[in-house]
Amino acid sequence: MATQLNTPDLFEAARSLGVSISPATPTIGAEISGLDLDRPLTSAEGELLRAAWLRFKVIFFRDQDISHESHVRLGRLFGELEGHPVIPSVEGYPEILKIEGVEGVQLTAETLAPFQAYNKWHTDVTFRERPSIASILRARHLPPLGGDTMWADTVAAYAGLPQPVKDRIEGLEAEHDIVRSFGGRVTEEKKAQLARDFPPVRHPVVRSHPETGEKILYVNYTFTSRIIGVSEEDSDSLLRLLFDRIKVPEYQVRFRWTPNAIGIWDNRSTQHYAVGDYWPEYRALERVTVSGDVVTR
Repeated sequence: MATQLNTPDLFEAARSLGVSISPATPTIGAEISGLDLDRPLTSAEGELLRAAWLRFKVIFFRDQDISHESHVRLGRLFGELEGHPVIPSVEGYPEILKIEGVEGVQLTAETLAPFQAYNKWHTDVTFRERPSIASILRARHLPPLGGDTMWADTVAAYAGLPQPVKDRIEGLEAEHDIVRSFGGRVTEEKKAQLARDFPPVRHPVVRSHPETGEKILYVNYTFTSRIIGVSEEDSDSLLRLLFDRIKVPEYQVRFRWTPNAIGIWDNRSTQHYAVGDYWPEYRALERVTVSGDVVTR
């Protein structure tokens, strides 16, 4: 359900609740203090949280030593929760994913170099017919230095495209495939099962946000395999151009994790990137993922 708070009202509402909102960049991200996420939020606090999430696309909280039960309850403010076909969950809490390493891949002497070179920008689970709308990620164990996460504003990335490119991609669809990302980290048997359970799906290259109406660039390097209805050469060329737009620093925010920090992002209007720069130290976070909506133009 969309909130009715616009930006000026958002800051006024926050002040009235004793909450502080500090934008992280002019484009995306804000840090919020004054809310205790380990207790049930009031309706006014919940509306404020959702309004800030829609406005800033990713919101951050510090020093929130929440229980697993509170983590699940916080996720359910945004909708029903879902698991993941590859990433394991916390014992006793099937809704909470255990995020170790880089997107579930442990960093080792062998994996470090290829994963540092790999373009890890992505929107979660776009291989689903109904990709998730939100995730709530909580820091559990952090390296002394490194292991930041970056988010990119895919509304801004679309807006910044030259008009001829916007005209070119309007109406196009792209294929998203789980095997493109997860196929290389599982057994051949599991890979075949994933291909059966999650056959490639099509989503618009440009989608509309169902709550804000904003246009969003909706392809990502991790899961998007090709653009439908064009030659392989044209598909590769277009995807390279569109993937590169996400790398523009003006569209990004970088968050340095601290103990018990939390990030909540709108998975429809962002991509994110886990920075793999901390090996041989260890990094572990926990995530709940909110079930998605149909992707529409």
